Amino acid sequence: MQQSFADAAAMVAALRPDRPVTCYRPQVLADRARAFVTGFPGEVLYAVKCNPDPLVLQALWDGGIRHFDTASLAEIETVRRQFPEAGCYFMHPVKAREAIRTAYERHGLRHFVVDHADELEKLWDCTGHAGDLVVMVRLATARGAAVYDLGGKFGCSVEQGAALMRAAAARGLRVGLCFHVGSQCMTPTSYLAACTLARQCLDRAEVAPAVIDVGGGFPTSYVGPQPPPLDDFFQAIRAGLDLIAPPADCQVWCEPGRGMVAAGASIVVRVELRRDDHLYLNDGVYGSLCDLKFPGIHLPMRIIRPGGQATAPLRPFSLFGPTCDCYDQLPGPYMLPADIREGDWIEIGQAGAYTGVTRTGFNGFHADETVVVRDGAFLPEPAMRPPEPAHIAA
Repeated sequence: MQQSFADAAAMVAALRPDRPVTCYRPQVLADRARAFVTGFPGEVLYAVKCNPDPLVLQALWDGGIRHFDTASLAEIETVRRQFPEAGCYFMHPVKAREAIRTAYERHGLRHFVVDHADELEKLWDCTGHAGDLVVMVRLATARGAAVYDLGGKFGCSVEQGAALMRAAAARGLRVGLCFHVGSQCMTPTSYLAACTLARQCLDRAEVAPAVIDVGGGFPTSYVGPQPPPLDDFFQAIRAGLDLIAPPADCQVWCEPGRGMVAAGASIVVRVELRRDDHLYLNDGVYGSLCDLKFPGIHLPMRIIRPGGQATAPLRPFSLFGPTCDCYDQLPGPYMLPADIREGDWIEIGQAGAYTGVTRTGFNGFHADETVVVRDGAFLPEPAMRPPEPAHIAA
């Protein structure tokens, strides 16, 4: 049974962990799931790639999630083992032939994404010209204010999308449209712009859509500029749907990942050495912290010091991970107490998204220890924001 503690500090006081520990907050996850289920104007598909931990999936199920965006057979099987009755959808635009056959024949999937004519032919061939497919055509969209741009690898143009829709419909298949505005998207209007492209594609295709899938991209709160409220994104999507004007029987989907689960976990790491303004930790880029390499992903941090409190003012530090590799560093700056030292622990918040799935065992450092904590989400505060760089006159 999963160990449970009041908060991360209580866990550290009890366990004194010498390896990184992920602290899950099931109630936070369930509440966030409910916010999507009740606020989004359609079905909510959780993007399993973001965090497939069974505890996370159960908390989201408890919050009302019944559909899952799966991008591999392994993800499909993970969901099927835990929730045999759940809806699974193969949302990867490029799939192995064996994966298509297994997903269709063994697991009963009927919705498959394509963004290229050859992928449509592959899907048609591998399912034995099945007439019960729903072909989801993925459009490329402008990046906008997103941390990760997904348009360079996946997505087709409006003209290509219309051709794919017509080709699928000519085989008697139902057809949908999907897009992704980019991960950690900070601008609700990006969804409206993408819906405008979808409208253009539908006008060219002259095919009635069975599904409109607005994808993921919903942001979470990191240190720095804060995203608009979730409802602002839902309002922009409703405006986009009004523009598309889908038929009454058309389903509407979204695929949240980061925006649903980031607040549901934190990671506790230990300081192994302090060298001036550099802290050497027992976790790093090859472990749970690779997401911090990207500009715009700046997780909140606070010190845990059992038996005492850190009262020194905050100052900027950079971080090094435990491996013998120079890439394993995070320049930050990260605001932590000036008297931080070896043996202190640091809790890193907003860490429920992409931290566990990107861990490696490189150099012999790997940890997958997890506990449950019962406090609320560890959200960023203004003091955690690093000072602006001093202006240097020309």
